[in-house]
Amino acid sequence: MALPSQIEVRGAKVHNLKNIDVNIPLHKFVAISGLSGSGKSSLAMGILYEEGSRRYLDALSTYMRRRIKQGAQADVTSVKHIPSALALRQRPSVPNERATVGTTTETFNVLRLIFSRLGSPVCPNGHRVAPSLAIAEAMSKPGEEMGRITCQTCGVKFYVPSAEEFAFNSDGACTECGGTGKVRQLDENKLIADENLSIEDGAVASWSLPGRNFMPSVAQHAGVRINVPFKDLTKKEKDFVLNGPEKKYKMDFLSGTGRVFHDFNALYENAHQAVLRSAKSSKSERAQKRIAEFFTYSTCPVCHGTRLRPELLKQLVNGKNIDEVEHMQLGDLPAWSKEVLAKLPEEMHQMASSLIKEFINNLQPLLDLGLDYLAMARAGNTLSTGELQRIQLARTLRTETTGVLYVLDEPSIGLHTANVDGLIKVLRKLVAQGNSLVVVDHNVDIIKAADEIIEIGPGSGDQGGQILAQGTPQELENNKKSLIAPYLNGTADLMARKTTDKINPDQIKFEVEHYFNLHDIKAGIPINQITAVTGFSGAGKTSLILDSLVPAIEAQAKGEKLPKQIKKFVSPVHNVVSVDATPIGKSTRSTVATYTSIMDNLRKLFARQPLAKEKHYTPSYFSYNNKEGACPTCGGTGIVTLDIQFLPDMQQTCPTCHGERYNPRIQQVKWHEMSIVDMLNLDINEALPVFKKVPKIERELKLLKEVGLDYLHLGESTPTLSGGEAQRLKLVTHLSHKQDDTLFVFDEPTIGLHPLDVKVLVTVMQKLLDQGATIITITHDLNLIVSSDYILDLGPRGGKAGGRIVAEGMPRELVKNPDSLTTQYLADYWKQFE
Repeated sequence: MALPSQIEVRGAKVHNLKNIDVNIPLHKFVAISGLSGSGKSSLAMGILYEEGSRRYLDALSTYMRRRIKQGAQADVTSVKHIPSALALRQRPSVPNERATVGTTTETFNVLRLIFSRLGSPVCPNGHRVAPSLAIAEAMSKPGEEMGRITCQTCGVKFYVPSAEEFAFNSDGACTECGGTGKVRQLDENKLIADENLSIEDGAVASWSLPGRNFMPSVAQHAGVRINVPFKDLTKKEKDFVLNGPEKKYKMDFLSGTGRVFHDFNALYENAHQAVLRSAKSSKSERAQKRIAEFFTYSTCPVCHGTRLRPELLKQLVNGKNIDEVEHMQLGDLPAWSKEVLAKLPEEMHQMASSLIKEFINNLQPLLDLGLDYLAMARAGNTLSTGELQRIQLARTLRTETTGVLYVLDEPSIGLHTANVDGLIKVLRKLVAQGNSLVVVDHNVDIIKAADEIIEIGPGSGDQGGQILAQGTPQELENNKKSLIAPYLNGTADLMARKTTDKINPDQIKFEVEHYFNLHDIKAGIPINQITAVTGFSGAGKTSLILDSLVPAIEAQAKGEKLPKQIKKFVSPVHNVVSVDATPIGKSTRSTVATYTSIMDNLRKLFARQPLAKEKHYTPSYFSYNNKEGACPTCGGTGIVTLDIQFLPDMQQTCPTCHGERYNPRIQQVKWHEMSIVDMLNLDINEALPVFKKVPKIERELKLLKEVGLDYLHLGESTPTLSGGEAQRLKLVTHLSHKQDDTLFVFDEPTIGLHPLDVKVLVTVMQKLLDQGATIITITHDLNLIVSSDYILDLGPRGGKAGGRIVAEGMPRELVKNPDSLTTQYLADYWKQFE
């Protein structure tokens, strides 16, 4: 019997998929292409990954299944021959403060073994002991003898550190900072927000933390004047506010809701205690972020940021301690490893070769993916989305699994064009190991490299969800229905707007003195033009723009000190708006109508109708987020969740409101013979003629149409929007008024965007320019770079090999004589379409 050669999907209806049938080849590299919001992720993640992972989990015992979060069953008639599936998502979760590149990639685990087995320790009397096989043998001894060796110079017996003791998240953690490398101190200057304010007007910043809003009343009860400026209080009153004793006061207390509590036992917390107690008791991420503003973080004075107990740094391998090796760039570690092996005694070579080989095998996928500029010591929470995803991919490759379906969502995020070849090499290696691979991506080189392309479309939202074309890259190049074909065969028109032929001399000018790998950088951003800030990952783009320029403009607007790395700064613009493609809202209650002002105006409109007035329905009755308007069964969500014991929770449409969210009696109120539910079910194009004589709503609808979102329904849930859709929706509010004093910064704005979507985004940017805005895009996307007026290219590579401006000027001029990697790739790309 022949083994199946393809996954057979029948009747797929997840999100906007139109009951499609599709076969996905097994043991091949399959790319899924299509416009933003066309249904690519619905097929890849919503069906292939969800079904592949769910069916694997179904094979486990009930005991195991109850402890693992299972996905819901996909809305599909059948899926046959699907292997167990693993997904690498577009936005991996951000590691916590303890994670580093070394711990996340597990390269640090091998390094700890290298230091414990191949290291040169120091005895208690200060004699350095040469590396020997005896140290490794001592680590294998049982009980108290484990790790115990004798100094060859003075004969003293002592213990050498084990691999576990080199772990800063375990036995090796510095006792002062607990292995974080930083200590935090309460910043006294931040406790009082403004000495010119009175306490009742908010002078004490720490009393604005959750649960502390009644402290002014307690202070007043204790004899402190709360209605005069803080600076005018007596020394005794100020001391009570800042350092007063913890004590209960019996008093009458008026709550924020107007309720009076008589003989209320109020516990007084001074300004210091309010922060320290909140820090211990608060669990929410938002509260912790607010509390963190009251602290300053400095390098630990004991471990000096190494995270380890200082005595562990005495042990050396090839003349370096473990912290020094951790701070080396990953690209330099293979050469260092070979030096280690060469300098060890012959008797140690067999064991050392095994450790060094494991170490280099762990490093190689990271190097192939262009992460050579990172160091193992780099904090995990400072990594970009693209870096996190590539680390995730490198770990996957190292496991050397076979027979698995890998589903990757946009693996090219944050990847410079020069590193795409390395990514393709890694993807092909996954398939060569006997796996099946499905990649959702828009990078033309990655799509070209696939064995088969599945194109979904033709449009976005309701206009998508169908198989537009399927076949090899060569077959799609000649397919007239295909939207990606012009980019595969070089017939596409790259320019989305007419770029300038002269750079505006009126510029934001600034200098960054010393910041990470940036040293004495002088940069200029032309006003009312699009500047593309380009370069390798780690070249310094984020440091220059998001960490230096943006905070400088914000500080200037508030009259505060500029960031310390800014040497000179002149800016004609005083406002800055950062725009990214992260989803809008976490709750399904957030919709297109609620995100804009459309919902507020709709509710007011319906509250003015005769039936609403007769029944005394105020605007709040027309919100499904209030109990007056919400369906009593589902509470306004439109769905009910069923707990089915040992199986995953099942969600179904609410049987009372049938997914409409509203209480049926609210739907009796009509305007133009339509209820509010009918209104929310309209798409933008359908809604425009309906609201022709309602200027406030019509204006918002026209803006939504202008940014290419006319296919969305007013009641469409915003968390389900694609990155490109979310990005354009965020811009709608900025298109209605002048922006000549505003800088818009787009960080990787083309994540999840098809080349045709990039054109739509550029036309939206042009509308902002027409309003007077200045735009910066931090990007690797060549389709976006060609439509920019100016390029600021950092490099030549990442990390220590970056941090310089290697090219600047107009794209058309730079490609004539390309002298940086970015401009060389841009020139090659441009030639393909001439």
